[in-house]
Amino acid sequence: MNGDIIAINFPFIVVALLLALGFYTIGFKRNLIKVVIGVEILEGAVNLFLIALGYVKGGYAPIYTLAPKKAVGNMVLPTPQALTLTSIVIGVAVSALMLAFAVNIYRHYGTLDVTKIRRLRG
Repeated sequence: MNGDIIAINFPFIVVALLLALGFYTIGFKRNLIKVVIGVEILEGAVNLFLIALGYVKGGYAPIYTLAPKKAVGNMVLPTPQALTLTSIVIGVAVSALMLAFAVNIYRHYGTLDVTKIRRLRG
């Protein structure tokens, strides 16, 4: 019984671990590239959460036209999958923007250390 509960909640446990790792990386790492990696880990956790919410055991895709008649009540909602696809596309653009900022900061200041960049205000 206890093993079944863990198996059912396993994706959500992984999401919680990824969220903790992402927040730790953003909060405690001082290198901008590591901060970008932390943001990417958070993005992956959110995407996994969305997909885990939309999972239906034995469900059929709603675009599958030859699904059996018993599948009408067992269709998978396409909304979480569409949101995840949109999130991936937006995440790629945000990642490219953050890395471009990191490159420009490195060219301007000669470092990627957040504490040194804060001291160089002027």
